[in-house]
Amino acid sequence: MPKRYLASLLCAVLTATVLSVSAAETSKTAPAKPAAVQVAEVGMVNLNTADAPTLQRELSGIGETKALAIVAYRDAHGAFASVDELLEVKGIGESILAKNRDKLSIN
Repeated sequence: MPKRYLASLLCAVLTATVLSVSAAETSKTAPAKPAAVQVAEVGMVNLNTADAPTLQRELSGIGETKALAIVAYRDAHGAFASVDELLEVKGIGESILAKNRDKLSIN
């Protein structure tokens, strides 16, 4: 009985030692990396060059009809002089402009 007890104790000690050495080597070779955080990159939409599908895809509250209206306005009146000029497009109001102001450029 004492031999079995000593053998079991020796086996437990060796197993614990192997596991602790293995864990220590893993932490030395592969430093912990912070969790990856995905940040949605907000691309700027140029009112003077974007086509209707791009306007529809990138801007909130802009569907096909409003995107086409923006392009038609630009074709009829020339390049937008400011982002605020978007309010001149039929169907575009203050709320839509406010939602998208940070995404819009004219350069």
